[in-house]
Amino acid sequence: MARTLLITGASSGIGAATARAAAAEGWNVALLARSQDKLAALAEELGEAALPLTADVADFGTLETAVARTVDRFGGLHAAFANAGLGVDRPGTEGGDPEEWRRVVDTNVMGVLHTAKAALPELRKTRGHLLLTGSAAGRRHVKGSVYSATKWFVHGYGGNMSEEMREWGGRCTVISPGMVDTPFFDEAKPDKLQPEDVAGAVMFALNQDQRAEVREVFIMPTY
Repeated sequence: MARTLLITGASSGIGAATARAAAAEGWNVALLARSQDKLAALAEELGEAALPLTADVADFGTLETAVARTVDRFGGLHAAFANAGLGVDRPGTEGGDPEEWRRVVDTNVMGVLHTAKAALPELRKTRGHLLLTGSAAGRRHVKGSVYSATKWFVHGYGGNMSEEMREWGGRCTVISPGMVDTPFFDEAKPDKLQPEDVAGAVMFALNQDQRAEVREVFIMPTY
């Protein structure tokens, strides 16, 4: 039976590139995002191996439903990639927007927790793999940055989940990229990492022997 990977934030950027990479290696992919049109186009490209599911990671109920539909379609869940994330338009703390912070925390922190909680019961059955999108910004201090602080949470939580999941043979990996040329930014960054570079890091972690857990892949642009 083909293995199944659930991806949040799958409609573009790192999520879409990971879906393509996984499908090319024979995985089934459950594609989760809020954008129905983009999901439908990607699912059509990938064919029968793909299941598009509209979901908002800030809403735990939609993730529970998405996991249930994934298992119903493919027969199980072997990996979940909590990739969805938001940045801020008004950086810093003093000049920041509390309403914007709430949206970022709901996605970057609660979204990761929701994805993990929804997926873990099924991952336990398959001794599965949880992957989280961290960031170079979660490995260093960035003055006044709320976004960076949410990624510090992801890095800490990923380590905690590694300790929890190893009790039943599961694995957790934090994927920690530097700047990536994705729609996350308003302007193109063609000289930085490409989404395919990060997708390769995800597949590297997934493809390790079950006895080996890659707890973090830290990937930076060379210039």
